[in-house]
Amino acid sequence: MFRKLILLEWKSFFRSATMGKEIAIKLLIGFFALYGIASMLVLGIGLRFLLIELFPDTEPLYLANQFVVVWFIIELVMRYMMQKIPIINIKPFLIQNIKRSTLVNFILTKSIFSYFNIFTPIMVIPFAAISFWQTDFSFLQMSGWTISILSMVLIANFLNIYIEKKILDNKLLFALFFGTIAILYGLEYFEIFLTTQFVGNIFNQILLQPWICLIPVAIVIFLFKLNQRNLIQNFYLDAYLKTESNSFDDTDMAWTQRFGKVAPFMQLDMKLIWRNKRPKTVLYMSLFFALYGLLFYTQDTYNESAMWAFVGLFMTGVFMMNFGQFIPAWDSTYYPMMMTQNIPMKLYLHSKATLMNFSILIMTIATLPYGFFDYKIIILNMACAIYNFGINVPLLLYAGSFNKKRVDLDKGQFSNYQGTGITQWLIILPLIGVPVIIWMLLKYFGNFYIASAVLAFLGLIGFLLRNYFMNGILKGYKTRKYAAINGFKEQNA
Repeated sequence: MFRKLILLEWKSFFRSATMGKEIAIKLLIGFFALYGIASMLVLGIGLRFLLIELFPDTEPLYLANQFVVVWFIIELVMRYMMQKIPIINIKPFLIQNIKRSTLVNFILTKSIFSYFNIFTPIMVIPFAAISFWQTDFSFLQMSGWTISILSMVLIANFLNIYIEKKILDNKLLFALFFGTIAILYGLEYFEIFLTTQFVGNIFNQILLQPWICLIPVAIVIFLFKLNQRNLIQNFYLDAYLKTESNSFDDTDMAWTQRFGKVAPFMQLDMKLIWRNKRPKTVLYMSLFFALYGLLFYTQDTYNESAMWAFVGLFMTGVFMMNFGQFIPAWDSTYYPMMMTQNIPMKLYLHSKATLMNFSILIMTIATLPYGFFDYKIIILNMACAIYNFGINVPLLLYAGSFNKKRVDLDKGQFSNYQGTGITQWLIILPLIGVPVIIWMLLKYFGNFYIASAVLAFLGLIGFLLRNYFMNGILKGYKTRKYAAINGFKEQNA
């Protein structure tokens, strides 16, 4: 049966109406995958020698064990952001004499062969082989350690599937999941509880007692069965249909009324974000990227460097960039109908700008704690926020006038290129590249404060000229109105 299902998947791909586009995307992804595999192979071969050179007094295996938990969390987050759950079109199979368990097992087995599960083995196996030849650990000990690490890969794989299916739609569990990661990081940072050392000691014990590797293997089997049970229980056409309920959501977002005429549009946008998977993912990941500064502000190498400007622009404007680059494609489902109504386009665009400005304000407040590392971070982030207010928001609105590719709100954000065109790629340079270059040059010929002040001044000028910019943007939307309407009608855009 598995062979027939694979054959049907193969035929479905080559008979698809968008086969050319899918082949191009897969070739591009394949190129980066091959590059990643080659890089991980080189890292796996040289990792032991690198660790010996950097830490000559410590066994590299023990060092690697301390970073297992860090690697696992990073991989889990990356999988959540980028890995697609393997699916098949189940509708034709539900009326066939095929067991649901067979289809579910095929889906779960298919996930094992994801390229996300290739990178770690490519690195770990050479590292383990070289460690076996250069240490006194037996073949059984190294085999147990290798099995444990590879089991962690499958644990991340099946745990990601469970998160996607169960936790994503449960806001409390979602917050608890990422909150736990943040708490563990805080405990590690302030040396209250060293999670890396605790997990490292467990894997050190696996090197001494290989039978312990059966525990992660058992966890893999448990997660497989857990996902199997969850998928089988919901393997119906109407499994996710909500039953009739007497309760209803009476949230009217009355606080938005203070924004005046744009309030109804803002309410629609916020409901669109909250009720649909792709924009909701943009919101969640924007909040997650508020932690992005920890990668750079804690390193002396990046102190007052161009990376500070990049991170400041990115963190304060991450939602603005991810949401704004698909305006008005978020409304592509009903955009043609909306264009037939008596809705002033200027008011529509003003509501989008207000929502993006509001997000910049929230993200700027979220980055204020970084001032504990250096007060200059607050100064630069404030300048970047003002620049985003005055320059990048109008720029994104103008770029939106060229959008004519439909966006499916029910699909995930990552590894999803629907709605992405040349505009989304070209807009990155003026959004981040230009202000970073300006700041870097002014800092080189002047100083940190002058560079930050000029960046804020440019944003302030743009903010004062917002009505002038809006009139020009409005002309672009009116000129390309029918091209957008025709583009949004294409289902496979």
